[in-house]
Formats: sequence, structure tokens, C-alpha cells
Amino acid sequence: MPDGRRTLRYLSAMDVEALMPPVVERIALARHAMLALVADAELPSKLGVHPRGPDSFAHAMPALLRGADESGSGDLVGMKWVVGFPDNRRRGLPAIHGTVLLNDPTTGVPLSMLDAGAITAHRTAAVSGVAIARWARSIADRPLRVAMLGAGVQARSHLPVVAHLLPGSRLTVHDRNRDRAEAVAVEAAAGARFAGTGTASDPIEAIRDADVVLTLVSFGPDRQSLPADAFRSDALVVAVDYDMSVPASLASEAALFLVDEIGQFRANRGAGLFAGYPDPAGIIGEWLEPQAPVEGLPEGFPAPDGRVLVTHLGVGLADLVFADALLRAAEQRGVGVELP
Repeated sequence: MPDGRRTLRYLSAMDVEALMPPVVERIALARHAMLALVADAELPSKLGVHPRGPDSFAHAMPALLRGADESGSGDLVGMKWVVGFPDNRRRGLPAIHGTVLLNDPTTGVPLSMLDAGAITAHRTAAVSGVAIARWARSIADRPLRVAMLGAGVQARSHLPVVAHLLPGSRLTVHDRNRDRAEAVAVEAAAGARFAGTGTASDPIEAIRDADVVLTLVSFGPDRQSLPADAFRSDALVVAVDYDMSVPASLASEAALFLVDEIGQFRANRGAGLFAGYPDPAGIIGEWLEPQAPVEGLPEGFPAPDGRVLVTHLGVGLADLVFADALLRAAEQRGVGVELP
């Protein structure tokens, strides 16, 4: 535009899916977000209101990522707005709607509005990928055994990440709806990256011998549902479902317990979630080969001898990092709707 202003670009769910980068780039974006949380980000806890209706919510997730340029031109500023109405399922509507808004970091002018559904799914799986790449153990004499608890949207977004990072592993899927579990197992088998795929009718059966456990179940009233001794003593447990599956005793006894962002974890614990959980040893980004030594962390970051629990609650910064990459791709390809 002649005065230097940019238009506002709207990216629909279909646009976002079409622009989503390959798995390896998604994991790199997630890693960037986790490292930024160590020092370069401003991220308040989720702000929320509670509309009428059982368990309805509306959360604002603002975030700032400071770039290297003192002018602020390389910063990221924006917010994810996510609204959930569980009763929508009876109406034939999606239960959750989300939008990501990006603003110009030097003027505040709105730059883009993106449907957040696919962003949420893929950035969550990519953060799990960062944890898997860092803490999954290699085993010489047999394939790694991977368990997925839950066979919804998150399971499907995690499949390509696990297949990319742990090719040749054996995957077991559990869901309280057996048909959904079987559908995810069939989808995994079709990719021909796993040594074998199958389902388990019971969650404990699924995780008993698993080297890597991904807990992806939907939220509900029954929290911390699995006993700690059901998990292998040296398992990597990546909890995406907060404390729905993983008990406080496992977090307390883990050789290493990390979260994505400590403020959000403590805010949720203060609100009644994560009952009995201890403070974590730190955040994921502090253990990803930081540029400078971090006080209190062992030199060389040796693999812990025992269970590793990585709980990520979903931070707005990761949504902004993904949204920025998608916006740049959209501008290059001319995708989306430009609004004045």
C-alpha cells in the first residue's frame, strides 16, 4: 500500500492445513518456542472467563517473543483466543473454536487472523516431538515400544511426528472407543514407518511395556487415572492431557520432571489441577542444550536414570511461532483473504 501499511490476511482452517510445513520444520519451530521461553518471551498465564453452560470456557493467551533487533522489528506479538462449549456436540457443532491474531510488533497494526485448530494440533505434537527427540532412549536389541492413550485429533497429529522420530518402533493405541483406536492404528500402519501397530483394550495393558508413552485423552472429571507402577521404570512419559492420566506420585518419583512453562503449571495447580504434583525440575527449553550454562543443571545433560515426565500445557508463544511461519508462507504463495 502507498502509505506502507499492510492488509489484514485471514487464513481459514483449510488454508492453515495447506500451508503447514513438513514435520521436521514443525519440530524445529516448537524447539525454537521452547528455547525462547527460557529468556526471550513474555507469557502471562491464561486469562479466562466462563460462559453459561457446563464446563464452557473462553481463554486468552497473549504472548511476546523478543527478536535480536533492538528496534523490535523481529519481535512476535499476538494472542490465541480459544473458546470451548462441550454441549456443542449435541448441536452437531465443534466443541472448541480458536483464533490466532498476529500484530505488527512496531506499530500494533493487526497483520493476520488464523484459524487455530490445525495450529493447536500440530504445534502440540511438535512440542511432544521435541521431548521425544531429546529423551527417548535407543534400544539395540529390539524396536522401541510406543503407547498412545487417546485416539482423537491429537493422536492423529502425533502420528507423523512419532513416525518421523522413531521409525521402526511398535505402536499400541488405546481409546475407550475401540473403533477410534483401531482407525488410528490402521492409519499408522498405512504409513509403513512402524514395525507394527495394534490396539489395547485397557490403558494399563497399552503402557505396561512401553518405552515411550503419550497421554492424549480428553479432559474429564476423573484425573490421575493410572497408577505410577503401570509405567516402565525407565519410560519417557509425555503428558499432553495435563494430569488426566499421570499421577502425582510419578511426577514426584521421576528422575526428571519438566513442563513447558512454569508459570502456567503453577497457575493450573493453584486452580486445583495437578493436585499433589511437585514443582518441576525446570522447563523444557532449559534442557535443550542452551547457549549458556544453566545454574543447577548437570554438565552435558546426561540421560536421567529412570522415568522422564514431560508435561506440556500448551503455551500461546508456540501458536504465535507457528502462525508467523504460516503467515510468511501465505504471503509468498498468495494464500488467504486480504482484508482492508
